[in-house]
Amino acid sequence: MRSISLFFKSILPLLLFTAYFGIFSSSVSFAQDVGAGAAIFKQKCTACHAINKQVLGPALKGVSERHTEAWLLKWTKNAPAMIASGDPEAKVLYDKYKPTMMTAFTELSDDDVKNIYAYVKAEGDKPPVAAAGAAVGADGTAVGGSGDGGVSNFMLIGLIAVIVIAFLVILVLNRVINTLERVMLRKKGVEVEEEEEIKKDRLAGLKMLSKNKKFIFFLVLLSVILLGSAGWKGMWETGVHTGYQPVQPIKFSHQLHAGVNKVDCQYCHSGAYKSKNASIPSANVCMNCHNYVQATEKYNGEISPEILKIYTALDYNPETKVYGNNQKPIEWIRIHNLPDFAYFNHSQHVRVAGIECQKCHGPIQTMQEVYQYSPLTMKWCINCHRETEVNHKDNAYYDQLLAAHNQLKKGEKVTAAVLGGLECGKCHY
Repeated sequence: MRSISLFFKSILPLLLFTAYFGIFSSSVSFAQDVGAGAAIFKQKCTACHAINKQVLGPALKGVSERHTEAWLLKWTKNAPAMIASGDPEAKVLYDKYKPTMMTAFTELSDDDVKNIYAYVKAEGDKPPVAAAGAAVGADGTAVGGSGDGGVSNFMLIGLIAVIVIAFLVILVLNRVINTLERVMLRKKGVEVEEEEEIKKDRLAGLKMLSKNKKFIFFLVLLSVILLGSAGWKGMWETGVHTGYQPVQPIKFSHQLHAGVNKVDCQYCHSGAYKSKNASIPSANVCMNCHNYVQATEKYNGEISPEILKIYTALDYNPETKVYGNNQKPIEWIRIHNLPDFAYFNHSQHVRVAGIECQKCHGPIQTMQEVYQYSPLTMKWCINCHRETEVNHKDNAYYDQLLAAHNQLKKGEKVTAAVLGGLECGKCHY
């Protein structure tokens, strides 16, 4: 009996530490995987896929159960190659959804793809919400009924509960074994140290440890490192809003307009080519199309509720095609916002440098709802400036600059106006 007790005493701290560390690390790892997968999914997948409904491609809920991980890795990276190779699963998908073709994403690593499907599984496991606000399972039954919605979460919570109960049982058994050993030893006439004295010995050991200067120094050093790292990270990320995605007053889909319909960015954001600001288009720009396009197919012949919001803002009657006098501006929420001390000119980047909008704003043509893709920090801008090659051929700005340098070499007079000193942006923001 005593050997059993000693065995439990020796392994109990190790088991507790291992279980705690395992649960903590696995939960953190899972969260990181899902977060990274969500970002990649928004960038590369939302143009064709949704979790719980078919878009251009199939709904992705349960895809990890329908296909093996190895197959999904190959398919996601290079679907056209798998179709060409005659893979039976790939052929079935192609025949079902052709002529739509899955895009190849060869730039993604295996970890990137796994993160995407971790996000898909996490979102797919969430039970949908019924109209009345009740959570329902995948088959329409209420959670907790005969449906299987939320099963994975239940299993995870159940597993943690089993581990906790198991350790409680071990603690209780250990206490019972100690008590039985003490009773047996007393019957044999062996002196047994009282529990109170054992506790006092433990407290004495803790007091001695608290007086150990090396141990205290190690704790203080560890605390300083942890708090310093957390503080540094917090300060470094202050004002960085990567992934910021506010809810806009109108659900304008860039994926539909810029992606499917190929509307040029500068048709709406005309200021990007000629001024500092890209500018938000007025509702009249929307009416150039939506005076005729009303998207009634999905709404039983009724006008799309989002297009109706444009009409309401303009006090426009689509039947009589007459504008009223009760017009109200659409209160869009700004997403990309630089500090006041940072100067950025869209025209310098778009017109002079010829940089595409996606360089800063990400794959805007795939976004159902726009979010901040890039961090927009000084470091990020500087790295871009270091990598971006200047195209000076047939560029009036650089031709003028080169001419001014040639004048300087010849010793001729060069004024500030020649170097662009009369541009408004030199002094005015």
